[in-house]
Amino acid sequence: MRLVFLGTPATAVPPLHALIDAGHEVALVVTRADKRRGRGTDVTASPVKQAAIALGLPVSHRVDDVIGVGAELGVVVAFGQLIKPHVLADVPMVNLHFSLLPRWRGAAPVERAILAGDDVTGVCVMAVEEGLDTGGIYALERVRIRPDETADELRARLVEIGAPLLVDVLARPGGIGEPAPQEGEPTYAAKITPEELELDWSKPAGELARLPRVGKAWTTFRGRRLLVVQAHAVAGSGPPGVIDGLTVWAGDGGVELVRVQPEGKPVIDAAAWRNGARPQPGERLGA
Repeated sequence: MRLVFLGTPATAVPPLHALIDAGHEVALVVTRADKRRGRGTDVTASPVKQAAIALGLPVSHRVDDVIGVGAELGVVVAFGQLIKPHVLADVPMVNLHFSLLPRWRGAAPVERAILAGDDVTGVCVMAVEEGLDTGGIYALERVRIRPDETADELRARLVEIGAPLLVDVLARPGGIGEPAPQEGEPTYAAKITPEELELDWSKPAGELARLPRVGKAWTTFRGRRLLVVQAHAVAGSGPPGVIDGLTVWAGDGGVELVRVQPEGKPVIDAAAWRNGARPQPGERLGA
């Protein structure tokens, strides 16, 4: 097929390569504009743009440029923008989405599945509509979320499963067919904010232990920020926030610290941090 491809982060690069390897012609790649690095004049191209250039594919930063290139279909993977109706009227599109729709429509489906404690998620090939991830489903595959799996690890597995699923849909004899309507109650996966990643030690330990799995979970110690990179929920009880060995007591149970990152320093084992910081009896993390 003659395609256009819309994507931005590294997550979208394997599906682009899979389409090329399957023999599809990519007439145009659309991605976000280059970003400035620091305070200088240097800019960084998105991972998809870098991959497209390496493949010798034309690149644009304007979605409207897909109109008139003769594409039979557009493929969207982690593009980060809604496609407007006048574009979809010219080029029908499918989206590779990393959840089991209609659960977790939106920007952060992998992170929200982990934070919610979901046991199962998946990947869908869906029709792109004007609404946010409302289109019908061409194909899906369920994936069990592993205990302690991080968002990056889960996303990598979903990409590995999703790229061939996308290729299979495009290879159907007679075309991709008609999608099946989404079934179930929608939930929405808004972007994760820094405020959500603060560890509130009054909450249950199981909930708190999921936060480091999405990245940049934080608390404070002696007035300075401390990132919690890896942690596990453990049984027991104590005053919320109090440090007891490598365990920080929560509202229900405790959180055993495994790896942390003190402000301005590299990631270290929690035991090494504790040996250096030497928390006093009864000393707390957080406000």
